[in-house]
Amino acid sequence: MDVLKIKGGVPLQGQVKAAGAKNATTKLLVASLLSDRRCVFHNVPNIGDVDITVALCEEIGSEVQWDKESGTLEIITRELKSSYVPQRFSGSNRIPILMIGALLGRTDEDIIVPTAGGCQIGQRSVDFHIQALEKLGAVIEYRNMKKEGAYFAHAHQGLHGAEITLKYPSVGATENSILAAVRARGTTVIHNAAIEPEIVDLILFLQKLGAIITLDADRTIRIQGTRKFYDVEHTIIPDRLEAASFGMAAISTKGRVFVEGAQHAPMLTFLNKLREVGGGFEVRENGIEFFYNGPLQGGLHLETDVYPGFTTDSQQPFVVLLTQATGSSVVHETVYENRFGYTSTLKEMGADIELFKQCLGGKSCRYNAHNFYHSIIIKGPTPLISRDIMIPDLRAGFAYVLAALLAPDTSTLYGLPYLTRGYENLIEKLGSLGADIHLEEAAEDAVIPIASSSPLPIIRTI
Repeated sequence: MDVLKIKGGVPLQGQVKAAGAKNATTKLLVASLLSDRRCVFHNVPNIGDVDITVALCEEIGSEVQWDKESGTLEIITRELKSSYVPQRFSGSNRIPILMIGALLGRTDEDIIVPTAGGCQIGQRSVDFHIQALEKLGAVIEYRNMKKEGAYFAHAHQGLHGAEITLKYPSVGATENSILAAVRARGTTVIHNAAIEPEIVDLILFLQKLGAIITLDADRTIRIQGTRKFYDVEHTIIPDRLEAASFGMAAISTKGRVFVEGAQHAPMLTFLNKLREVGGGFEVRENGIEFFYNGPLQGGLHLETDVYPGFTTDSQQPFVVLLTQATGSSVVHETVYENRFGYTSTLKEMGADIELFKQCLGGKSCRYNAHNFYHSIIIKGPTPLISRDIMIPDLRAGFAYVLAALLAPDTSTLYGLPYLTRGYENLIEKLGSLGADIHLEEAAEDAVIPIASSSPLPIIRTI
């Protein structure tokens, strides 16, 4: 087993290029299944989640050619050889559930997909997905299968346009609804839809593919069903989460890093919070430069929310940044109820963090009075100490990398597949910025640490 060795205390200096967005690429590959036309994608990141999604598409009949060196991927699904996604994809990531929306209008056969997976950060109930797809004419049933769950779905009578109002602007439910609506008869209107930049990228791709689709300012998406499709060439947007990660790494280590490809508009809320604590940045024509601009100041109130709010996926490394800021700051997590499990490891490294079940925010969220630790107070600045760490999920994994970069001695990180799921060439990129970081084979007698436990058990509901 490979482990990651990081000796911290070195300011990061230099330039890196943001890869294509993970959360756009995987969904675009699934969207290509809507038609039998050739789709060519540029700026495709070489990461684990894309590997998994490619394998999933090939399983049902896609032909894929992927030049990982140039970041170009060509995919065409002339016909489906299967509508069954094997159980080995269960829990691999959150993509299998989107296969339902993509395939409902393309096959009369039953579509069978395993349960949703991904990082253990809270409930990922698919109720919103199912309710929306049923409005469009789908019949969906959950069954136990080979000791694990699977969803059986079909639309034998065909899909039809419908008016869908999401109770919460769920990214996945919005994507699934859009995919199914593209091949439905008539017009579909989705209210209270998620509007993340990755969803906008999906909409732009679908328009090229042949969909008639609009996005209104009030979170309303309209799709006019079609069966006429075209070949597509599409360049994937840069990964705003990776760009933010390197920005936080530059500032917290008191360095200076230019992130080529980082885009201003999708990072507006993040950049505001960065400036509130005294972090420096300069927006340029081809990217954003992040730099230490003097001592960081706490007293920040940060509340995660759906876009254009502060994204939950940047919350964990931002908490590490706040451990280096003077004073007390509050973080209120409103997207996932169980996303502060990683803080126990940060506390062991010296961070002063206290967890609360109350909503410490400007508003009460849907987890108010539900007994989840979903608010924290961070007091700083605190020096961090090195230690052995087991990575529990993707974004907490980068938070631990950042914490290790701040600790003066050597930390050992286990569970690297979580990192490679979402960060392309992370070791090489950090190394090019001056970080003392390298892979090493774990010693045979190594005592493997246990991943940070969640504050409360995760109770999954379907």
